[in-house]
Amino acid sequence: MLKKVCILFFAMAVASFAQDDFASSDDEGAVQTPASYEDDDGESATNSRAADRAKRREFEKDQKLDEFANNIRRRDWLKDRLIFQLGMGSRQPVMGETGLGMGFGFGAEYITRWHLGLYGSFGFVPSGDDPDFSDYKLEGGTGWKVGLNYYLFPKNPLHLGFSVSYGTVYYDHDITADESNDYTRELLMTNGFQFDVLITYLTNEWYYLQFAIGMYYAPDAHDDSHKKNMQGETISRVIDDDGISKFGLVFGITIGFALPEFFPDATEIRRREREKKYSEEE
Repeated sequence: MLKKVCILFFAMAVASFAQDDFASSDDEGAVQTPASYEDDDGESATNSRAADRAKRREFEKDQKLDEFANNIRRRDWLKDRLIFQLGMGSRQPVMGETGLGMGFGFGAEYITRWHLGLYGSFGFVPSGDDPDFSDYKLEGGTGWKVGLNYYLFPKNPLHLGFSVSYGTVYYDHDITADESNDYTRELLMTNGFQFDVLITYLTNEWYYLQFAIGMYYAPDAHDDSHKKNMQGETISRVIDDDGISKFGLVFGITIGFALPEFFPDATEIRRREREKKYSEEE
């Protein structure tokens, strides 16, 4: 009997010990599981911060390269630029004595890396009613001009320039109206050389603005504005008795659309690629 009691107490003790050990292992598992999650979260946060730092470093590097590229650009805003122009006055393409006193035209200019520009323009002298003689009309026509420009101060938005060109430099109208042509005064134009001082606004952006003032020389102005009368005398065809002057002051204004630099260097190419990449990501 005593032996059975001892065996029973021994079995109860073993069962109690086994139950405590199982509970202990459960507690350890319960404690370890959240810890493992925290480790995973911490590792993920660390990786995210590292990725952010890497992205930030790349952004700062690109920003410095962009600044350098912009500095390269600021050192020369004129190099290899093609500009489409629209304007009125002496360079687009002619000034005159009668009517509005200015032609309207369009043209193009290419500025080389040596800041020497080649340009050409073509335009119109508008027809209309004569403001001086109400019963007369003024004949319209076309003019043209080609020339070379040289620009200074490529680092600044405002560039001082000098121009020499050849083409239609001045116009007037015949003082005698043609009765067979609805009392229209004939357009008289003369060709010659023109010398201008230019003030131009141009940066790496697309917009372009130019003011020009200068002087023309028209060697054939006298012949273009005189004729012989019935008596064989040479008379002026215009209001001024001396005809169109061989020399005169002219001015004009031009606006334009400037394309980005042709033949960019490696730095400018990288800057454009980054701008394209960022614009696509946005």
